[in-house]
Amino acid sequence: MTGFIKGIATAMITPFGENGVNLEEFGKMIEYQIEGGTDALVVLGTTGEPATMTAQEKDEVIKYSVKKAGGRIKIIVGTGSNDTAKAVASTKRAEELGADGVLAVTPYYNKCTQKGLYEYYKAICEAVKIPVIAYNVPSRTAVNILPETAEKLALIPNMAGIKEASGNMAQVCETMRRIRGKMDLYSGEDFLNLPMLAIGGAGLISVASNIAPKLLKKMYTLVKENRLDEANEIQDFLLPLEDACFLEVNPIPVKAAYNMIGFNAGAPRSPLTELEEENKKKLRQAIVNAGLKVYD
Repeated sequence: MTGFIKGIATAMITPFGENGVNLEEFGKMIEYQIEGGTDALVVLGTTGEPATMTAQEKDEVIKYSVKKAGGRIKIIVGTGSNDTAKAVASTKRAEELGADGVLAVTPYYNKCTQKGLYEYYKAICEAVKIPVIAYNVPSRTAVNILPETAEKLALIPNMAGIKEASGNMAQVCETMRRIRGKMDLYSGEDFLNLPMLAIGGAGLISVASNIAPKLLKKMYTLVKENRLDEANEIQDFLLPLEDACFLEVNPIPVKAAYNMIGFNAGAPRSPLTELEEENKKKLRQAIVNAGLKVYD
């Protein structure tokens, strides 16, 4: 299927407090995204640290996000696992709680075959009626959705797209060629947002849009209007900030960035640690250079 999301989706962080998820602050972040023109939010994706959250906390985040969004913006829930049965159960639960769709990362560590990948996504899709987006990020999972596998996945009725974060533009182009008109391609690499849109990508699932949603949305709009010179100017302007968002492993820098621009994002959960002081200086300067006000 195509057309589930067109525009930008933010891979949301999860703000933590002393007593669990800070839902009040999360609500402020959701409003910030809506005001910035974001089209969808991905909650409990890898940026949201679900690996260190309880089942109760995950349910709270989904319920709160759906209620807070109130139909103004789509809510996509991260439900992937290295256990197909768990991924299916999480996807069913997301549907029950009102999610508009899910983003399922490939199984990690197990290193399944391409056949295993197909069967994994087929099982997830057949368990629900809502759209499913595959997430390909081999640098973190050690599993790569090859273009021919993506082509097969595109034939599953509620398979809505693939978030591509392989970093391999040759592969991305071949995947786009094979799935064009059957399911959508989404950029999962902020550094490659513009070229992925230029070859026909339907949108972005971005980490940097946590901090600069208006600029990311403007760049997306300019590409779709075929105003590539202007889009390139914004891409060039944003690259230092996008680089800074990955000074350390995601979501460590972007959580620090939220704190710097006036939100109470808290700290990442162990085994992740807070951003190193030297990197905080670099991140702060990148935020200032991007025209955003820094409070911390």
